[in-house]
Amino acid sequence: MLDSGATLGLHSVEQYTPLIGLEAVERILQKAELLRAMHVVHVSSTFYGGGVTEMLTPLTLMMNASGIQTGWRMMQGTPGFFTCTKKLHNALQGEDLPFSDADKGIYEQVTFENALRLDVEDADAVIVHDPQPLPLISVVPEREAPWIWQCHIELSSPNRPVWDYLRGFVEQYDTAVFHLPEYAQDLGIEQRFILPAIDPFSAKNRDLTGAEIDECLAFHRIPLDRPLIVQVSRFDRWKDPWGVIEAFRQARKVVDCTLVLLGNTAVDDPEAKVILETIHSSADERLLVLTVDDATLVNALQRRAAVVLQKSIREGFGLTVAEAMWKGAAVIGGNVGGIRRQIRDGENGFLVDTPTQAADRIVQLLTDPGLKQQLGANAKNTVRENFLLTRLMEDWIDLLAEKSGAPH
Repeated sequence: MLDSGATLGLHSVEQYTPLIGLEAVERILQKAELLRAMHVVHVSSTFYGGGVTEMLTPLTLMMNASGIQTGWRMMQGTPGFFTCTKKLHNALQGEDLPFSDADKGIYEQVTFENALRLDVEDADAVIVHDPQPLPLISVVPEREAPWIWQCHIELSSPNRPVWDYLRGFVEQYDTAVFHLPEYAQDLGIEQRFILPAIDPFSAKNRDLTGAEIDECLAFHRIPLDRPLIVQVSRFDRWKDPWGVIEAFRQARKVVDCTLVLLGNTAVDDPEAKVILETIHSSADERLLVLTVDDATLVNALQRRAAVVLQKSIREGFGLTVAEAMWKGAAVIGGNVGGIRRQIRDGENGFLVDTPTQAADRIVQLLTDPGLKQQLGANAKNTVRENFLLTRLMEDWIDLLAEKSGAPH
């Protein structure tokens, strides 16, 4: 039988001491002590796939290990519901899409049904993530606890009619949280900004020996006779997999290499399977498309890659960028959204706007190993200083303490 104390130690703030220092650890724990009486509940659309899950999984565990009772509820949705919410996601990132009365009916009806089964009445704070569960607040009219909506989507230029519709729900919340100030909207409620972060001790991010990397890549039959170019992301049009493939093909004319596209098809993204099918049609012995659910494979690929790409054309933050940077990878990212907050062009990675620019940077990195090492070292320091989970937890503790009236 597992010892509960040892189990909690796997997700403790104290394990970050070598990374952030004892003073920061003690400060966070002192703040957490003030919220020990709180019961916090997060609500999202899935426990699997995407950056929200990547953050909430360790964040909820670490908050509980620190004495703050923290729950996590999931929306139950029909295929029609997730088709509607994917349409909302695309519209919020600027796509010109209609959201019909029929769409609104499905969206609101499924939300109402979820409100009947989600147990949040005894929570001292409710944090709702992204558009899928957004209307929940409208069917919980008598509430005393603060409700906070966090949007993880790139919201710099949303489709106006769709945003105006959603704003009617957003303004029922006490606070709206976005990743970046440039995502702020004209709202009648408080807006705050909290950047995402990674768990450096997860299977996806923990240190691996060279032997462990070799064994993992051999098991998945990843060829190592040429440099690896890797992109890890959901199969989503906004991640621009076609642009990645085009950049790879241009770069191969100069330096031979292998491209690995590794991703998943989350349950709340009905478009992913269609996109995956189109990408599969481009695969060959030097262009591998994988849908393996293996965090260690992600880790091994990012550590062994000569170049890591995240060539998004819209990106709320881009957690895979921080994950790769933490491993000392040379990362080429799309010059958009939250990627720009992580990568300083030419200092700890490269920012690009087109497949041709990406191809040029791939060639540059493959022909200059010293540059790769320099960028990678700077990238790891950037994550250590800005994007570790302890900073994210402290940001949430500060906000929750403020909303609950606790001293902080």
